[in-house]
Amino acid sequence: QVQLVESGGGLVQAGGSLRLSCAASGRTFSGYGMGWFRQAPGKGREFVAAIGDGGDGTHYADSVKGRCTISRDNAKNTVYLQINRLKPEDTADYYCATVTWRYYGGSWIYDYHYWGQGTQVTVSS
Repeated sequence: QVQLVESGGGLVQAGGSLRLSCAASGRTFSGYGMGWFRQAPGKGREFVAAIGDGGDGTHYADSVKGRCTISRDNAKNTVYLQINRLKPEDTADYYCATVTWRYYGGSWIYDYHYWGQGTQVTVSS
């Protein structure tokens, strides 16, 4: 198993930035694709970003593309999510997860296997 602990969330004004971190422990971190998903109050899980096990091959949701950068440091067993130009609609709990993905029916499908407790991001207007 992999244990994941997110940090870096908080309250920020619209237009601001946050850098979320996710520290992993347990099985070999470098062997996993990693990603972030979010869940806003009363809504379902929404994919945000993913990165391949070697740090290449990034994916982004259209809602964050151009504002968001996912990265990882395998030496530190950590994955990061930098979000710029935050919007009130970015308000959600953000979760780090081990991720696999496949292309099916014209879309990418993301499967989450292990995830942490989440970190809350609130963007005020």
